[in-house]
Amino acid sequence: MAERISRLAAGLGAMVLMGAVAGCGGGKPVAAADRTGELTVWLTVDAQESWPDLVNEVNDRFRKTYPKVKVTVQYQQWTTKNQKIDAALAGRKVPDVIEMGNSETTNYIVNGAFAAVDPAKFDHSAEWLPALRDACRNDGKTYCVPYYVGARVGIYRTDLLAQVGVTRAPRSYTELRVDLDKLKAKFGATDKNFSAFYMPGRYWYAAMAFVKDAGGEIAARGKDGRWHGALSSARSIAGLTAWKDLLDSYYSGDRSKDNGDEPAVVGQGKVGMFYGNTWEAKAATDSRSGGDPALRGKFGTFAFPGPSGTMMPSFLGGSTLAVPAKSENQDLAQDWIRLFTDRTSQRRLIAADTLPNNTAQLKEVAADSVNGPAAQAATRGWVTPLAPGWGAVEKSNVLQEMLQDIATGKQSVPDAARAADRRIDAVINEN
Repeated sequence: MAERISRLAAGLGAMVLMGAVAGCGGGKPVAAADRTGELTVWLTVDAQESWPDLVNEVNDRFRKTYPKVKVTVQYQQWTTKNQKIDAALAGRKVPDVIEMGNSETTNYIVNGAFAAVDPAKFDHSAEWLPALRDACRNDGKTYCVPYYVGARVGIYRTDLLAQVGVTRAPRSYTELRVDLDKLKAKFGATDKNFSAFYMPGRYWYAAMAFVKDAGGEIAARGKDGRWHGALSSARSIAGLTAWKDLLDSYYSGDRSKDNGDEPAVVGQGKVGMFYGNTWEAKAATDSRSGGDPALRGKFGTFAFPGPSGTMMPSFLGGSTLAVPAKSENQDLAQDWIRLFTDRTSQRRLIAADTLPNNTAQLKEVAADSVNGPAAQAATRGWVTPLAPGWGAVEKSNVLQEMLQDIATGKQSVPDAARAADRRIDAVINEN
């Protein structure tokens, strides 16, 4: 953040749905039906594109309690969101609710940007997914509310596997390799551009899943209370080595690129399997994202097995909702978030092929649906280190550059990992 924002007192007035609530300026309580003003909500475009009806429904429910409060929802792009948030928080006029990526929250929380919330006021807070819950906590208090989550899974071309005599998804890492060998032998032998498994060199979410599967870490907090890079540990190196072996064996593409255009590449029809979010299977069949509509109905998903013999730990990319400490409508903001994240709203997200914020409702995701394997993967999910300088680590591209050096053979796994640890150590403890 451009400047350090002083933390406000954590105590917030109790939210009351049908009774009296305190006015923004304090003094005599004002009945909920008589509250006036405007509540400004910043959500990312995901809500606008994938579940706009849910936003409208929640606004309607909110208006039944606060008919005189105007709710304005503004949609932000992920690429520019934080820049706008930083500018707003540095000024006097702030939105009342903002959506944050779960790996983005720590720096804002430790700098006092968000007001504390009471988890007890929100549905299924005792079952919030740890990947989201922990990102919202600091010093025993909670500063945001989990919204939704996504988990990566294996995605495969059912028609191509059928052509090599495979009728179901692999259930172990050994089966996975056998299936990939069959795909490579049949399709790779005649097409040098065919990848039995798509794994570009800078795809760090995938590579770090192998690190976690081997028992390694990106970074860990030491006895001195400070964070340190851990990629050069024996377990992390084992995970990186397994990742490189998969890449070397089955990927034929550019090793210096990331997975940003994965759906478009898969849509070209020269990929047998890949590791990604379930929505990418649909995007690979959508011409608007570079996919091929002819591939519709030809993708299946599976919980990805790791080399360790257990399900691959998946990075849980998700969102949280926070109330800026400078908001003048903190009670209203919390009430809107309460509705937007309650069990009814979470069911609407499940219907939109999105994972809920809690383990209890993961059980409501149909096992045979496209998101069924993702719900399984979410139970073994992980997140990036909850360190104050993690944002700086991501911005430095240290992980991507390390992986590119490994994938292209520029450096050995141990040398690249040691160099990455040094770069991580330089910034990970800075607010």
